[in-house]
Amino acid sequence: MGTVSSVGPDRPVEFVPAWCATDLEVHRPCRGTYEWYPYESLPPLAEGRFDGGFGWLGGPGPADPERVALLDGVAAALAGTGCELPADFVALQTSARCHDVLDEVSVTGCWTDVSQPLPSPFEPGARLVRFLRDQQDCVFWYLYLRPSGEAFVVGSPLDFACLPEWEEAEGPVDLSAAVAHCAPGFEEFAYRFWVENRLWQVLQHEEAPAAPELAEYLAHYTDRYTGPVASV
Repeated sequence: MGTVSSVGPDRPVEFVPAWCATDLEVHRPCRGTYEWYPYESLPPLAEGRFDGGFGWLGGPGPADPERVALLDGVAAALAGTGCELPADFVALQTSARCHDVLDEVSVTGCWTDVSQPLPSPFEPGARLVRFLRDQQDCVFWYLYLRPSGEAFVVGSPLDFACLPEWEEAEGPVDLSAAVAHCAPGFEEFAYRFWVENRLWQVLQHEEAPAAPELAEYLAHYTDRYTGPVASV
C-alpha cells in the first residue's frame, strides 16, 4: 500500500492515496478479495457534484430518530476536540431510507458499523470514526478527522478500536503502510463505492451497463488501467 510520511509539529501526516475494492471483471482485475488500487488510476469524478445533498440517491429523505441518537452520541464524544462529523456523513447515516445503502449494494458483504471516536495513532488531536467494515474484517473504512475541521476517508486492514489490545498482547504494532487515503470526502467515497458495486453486479451477468453513470465509469478502464498495487 505504500508508507505514511513523517509528521512534524506543523506538518500533518500524509497517507498514500489508494482505493480498496474488488475487481471489475477483466476491466480491472483483482488477485484476492480486495486490491489497493492507485488513486490516480481511478475514473475521475465530476467536481462540484458532491454537495452533501446525495442527489444521485434521490436525497437522504427523513431522518431516523435512532440513527440521529447514535450520531449525536458520536458528536458529543468529539465535543471539545475541535473535530467534527462532516454534514454529508451525518445526512446519510441518519437517513431512514439511505443509511444502509452501502450495505445493500456491497458485493463483498460490507456493513455499516459506526464507532465512537478513536484517537489517531499518527498525529495528536486527530480522531478516527469507523463507519464501514468488511464482513470478515479484511478492511475497515474510517472518517479521519482533524481539529482544523478537515475530514476525509481512509481505509485500513486494521481495526483501530482494537489497537490497545494488540499492543498489550503483542507489543507495538507496525502501522507503516497500514492506512490509505481513499477519498477527499464522505459523499465522494459513498458514490464511488455505490457505482463500483452496482457495476460489478452488472458485469457478473455479462451485461453492458445501461445506467449512464455505470457506462461512463467502466469506459475509463478501456485503455487506462495501470494495475493494482497490492492484495489484501
